[in-house]
Amino acid sequence: MLSARPLLLLALFGTLMFGCARRNKVIIPEAKAVTVAPTAPPVPKAAARDLTDVMTDELALNPEQQTRVRTILRSTVEQVNGARQRFGTDKTALTAELRRINTSAESDLRTVLTATQYKQYQTKKRAMQAQMQAKRAAN
Repeated sequence: MLSARPLLLLALFGTLMFGCARRNKVIIPEAKAVTVAPTAPPVPKAAARDLTDVMTDELALNPEQQTRVRTILRSTVEQVNGARQRFGTDKTALTAELRRINTSAESDLRTVLTATQYKQYQTKKRAMQAQMQAKRAAN
């Protein structure tokens, strides 16, 4: 029992010192700020131009359609980049906003393209996007 007394005093002294140090913030280092990286890099503005060029070739767009499609796609890129900045790490809100932007762009494209061109666009959409990305990677 006599040998336990020094250990008890040592434990009590350590607890008091640690408690005082915490109160005075002597021992405990401050938490460092952590920055969160954006979820995805912004879409390059050239993407609208590249996709318009691919759509012009694949769908045989006339010059007026080409101009209107480029305007729609440029606006879509700006909206997507804005949404990524606004919603950042909130994946649910970002996904909902991207769906809304996509629906709006599709609706706008439907008004510019003829019925035949729009059907071709729907069937070739994935291939055109891959072609556009390959074109961007080559530059």
